[in-house]
Amino acid sequence: MASSRNSPPFGAVLYVAVVFLLGMYFTFAAVQGDYGLFRRIQIEAEIDTLRVRHTKLSADLKEMRNKTRRMSDGYLDLDLVDEQARKVLGLVRADEVVIR
Repeated sequence: MASSRNSPPFGAVLYVAVVFLLGMYFTFAAVQGDYGLFRRIQIEAEIDTLRVRHTKLSADLKEMRNKTRRMSDGYLDLDLVDEQARKVLGLVRADEVVIR
């Protein structure tokens, strides 16, 4: 009579070990890898930061465009600018005489 073996065959143990190790590897890659969960969270935080920066830069650009438009010849009253420059900065033209 053949002796009965209580241990599973070597091939089955090897198969289970390989499947387990592959499962662990793919789980690790899904969490820690270049395209894993932690990287995704980091990218989403970066996106939020960049959106805030974009909003601020858009507001700054809008303000600069407004100031540039207000400085154009079609918008400004040049006599008013001349008067303000004389009053605030104390500027005069070369051909003028100032009496104090």
